[in-house]
Amino acid sequence: MLAASSFTNPRLLTAASTSSRSPSLFEQPPARHRYFPQLAAGRLRIKCTATKTPKSPAEEEWKIKREVLLQKRVRSVDVKEALRLQKENNFVILDVRPEAEFKEAHPPGAINVQIYRLIKEWTPWDIARRAAFLFFGIISGTEENPEFIQIVESKLDKDAKIIVACSSGGTMRPSQNLPQGQQSRSLIAAYLLVLNGYKNIYHLDGGLYAWLKEDLPSVTEEQ
Repeated sequence: MLAASSFTNPRLLTAASTSSRSPSLFEQPPARHRYFPQLAAGRLRIKCTATKTPKSPAEEEWKIKREVLLQKRVRSVDVKEALRLQKENNFVILDVRPEAEFKEAHPPGAINVQIYRLIKEWTPWDIARRAAFLFFGIISGTEENPEFIQIVESKLDKDAKIIVACSSGGTMRPSQNLPQGQQSRSLIAAYLLVLNGYKNIYHLDGGLYAWLKEDLPSVTEEQ
């Protein structure tokens, strides 16, 4: 009679191995595991190699921008006060609209540095960006100008008295419908300026729409 340890029934070994979830010398893995080894672990794990691009300061939540603007005491002035400050106190009007809008009409002496550049393409990605900017209250069809601060610094020093202006102006004042106010290109520009060390930043309430509506001085440049 053979000793029990000298003979092992392969079928019994296979059954025992299967029940204990341990590998067997006599057991072949299922075909799907031979071709897709990841399935042997019980599930297929997929790793996404895409990395999320950090958002720029201009893309920060409006609530945070507003808090910074209030802490830095950025004050809004109406269009008539802005005109007086420009004439009597050497304030500079910084028009942050796209160049084409600036050339149509702007206050005399205003400096144009666009905070958002017009998007010219109509690829699916460009269409998605237009929709995203519109969702955040920014006129569609524009993209952030990465050289905004660099260009401003080449034109105005950090102690300059600046009134930032765009089309609509936006507001930091709370209301029933807008408890946080309403962001705009000029308020975003003001936020970027104070973050970068500018000390005397004002905001044009009502924007250049109100300026032109009040029939204040304006000039037009050839396109």
